[in-house]
Amino acid sequence: MAGIGHNSGQVLEPGQSWRTHAWTKARRDLLPVLPIEVVRLRVKRAAELGLPYKTYAGIRASNGHDLIGFLFSSNALRVLRDGQALPEDRKARLAGLVNTARHGVAHRPVTPTHLAGLSGIDRAFAAPRFTDSWSAMRRELDGVSAALRQPADRFVLVGDTDFEREWVAAARVAGYVSADAFFA
Repeated sequence: MAGIGHNSGQVLEPGQSWRTHAWTKARRDLLPVLPIEVVRLRVKRAAELGLPYKTYAGIRASNGHDLIGFLFSSNALRVLRDGQALPEDRKARLAGLVNTARHGVAHRPVTPTHLAGLSGIDRAFAAPRFTDSWSAMRRELDGVSAALRQPADRFVLVGDTDFEREWVAAARVAGYVSADAFFA
């Protein structure tokens, strides 16, 4: 249910029908421009990443770059303490990813060392604390992309909480996919 100040999706400015027409035409004009070979390569890449093509294409269209991997929160991986193994469904899903970086972001008390030692996780980093300010959260997450030596907008965050969803803007990653959707 929408809270105070929410417009329930209604656009109050005039010109809604024109904007709808312009976006529909722009989308229609774009589609025939892509050669079939490009579409086939993108469908193949979406499969390697384990994403539905529509999700992959939307993320790619929004930032203009291909994706190289994922940042998985320890919550999304269902690893809540050191010594806990990766659940079999998570392990199988990670094993099915091809040509894809799989990095973890560990919420305390899970340590990055434990998360990185799990099958299917390439590297792991400490997650921002729940009490961190926005700027502290951004610094922490900027450290992840600096350590990876890759632009943040080449990764998608797979998370499980609203707090983790905030990381998308703080870290400037390409997008967010819920753990339920990714591991379904």
